[in-house]
Amino acid sequence: MRLAALLAGLVLTALPMPVGSADVPHLPKRPMRVMSMNQCADQLVLALLPPERIASVTWLSRDPDGSLMAREAMRVGINHGLSEEVVRQKPDLVVAGSFTTAATRALLRRMGYPMIEVDHAESFEDIRRITRQVAQAVGEEAKGEALIARMDRQLADLARNAGPRLRVAAWDGAGFNASEGSLYNAVLEAAGADNVANRPPATSYGRPDVEVLLATAPTLLVKGAGLGRKPGLRDNVERHPLVRRYWDGARTLTIRQATYQCGTPMVGDAAIALRAELRAAAARVKTPLPFAPARDL
Repeated sequence: MRLAALLAGLVLTALPMPVGSADVPHLPKRPMRVMSMNQCADQLVLALLPPERIASVTWLSRDPDGSLMAREAMRVGINHGLSEEVVRQKPDLVVAGSFTTAATRALLRRMGYPMIEVDHAESFEDIRRITRQVAQAVGEEAKGEALIARMDRQLADLARNAGPRLRVAAWDGAGFNASEGSLYNAVLEAAGADNVANRPPATSYGRPDVEVLLATAPTLLVKGAGLGRKPGLRDNVERHPLVRRYWDGARTLTIRQATYQCGTPMVGDAAIALRAELRAAAARVKTPLPFAPARDL
């Protein structure tokens, strides 16, 4: 009851403060109890720190469909993003995301918890910047640079051995196009795919159109899965008779959200795995589409 009353009172007075404010607690040089309250930050914390230095990560990090570090997450405690959990776990550093509510972040500052806030990465350059930010905050700069260097080597190897690019139409787990400037599209390109859903004619509200598929004739549909590996192409396009006729079965590849959802250096591994999945799926396509060139089959 006392804890609930304390938190309620703090919420009433919690106002967002800039990160550079004098009220923000000084960050420890080498925190020993790091708590992540963001699914993508979870993976960076797990990659940078041994289990004994992690107070907890979010419960979402244990789902292999959404996390590339699900196995590592099983070795540490979890949280559900609640302020009460912060009080119980007593971290010496909280890693929050830009999507963590402003009220929660302000509350944690007022409670005196050192905290950093990380952006959502939409490019490989964003990944390098955010990895360095978190690595510096946890006192593991050298390990952060090693993770970045490994990712860069993997991306360079993929680029050197690109081979013919495969035409795909790709959407995420919510049914939206893997648009230009998104991490999803960047991973697709690194894996050797050309996402024709970004070409004219434009899709309606970022969602797939049968007309786009017929005009661009991708070899494969690449559908991001939601949690539980359920396909994410959530409208009538998937059920359209022409789509079912030409892209059903071997011409459709469902991939897990973890492949593109979070910007961490582990996307190098994800891009390598995606290339193998794309090439295996393309190899199962026996005949070209009747209205498309066969150059990338």
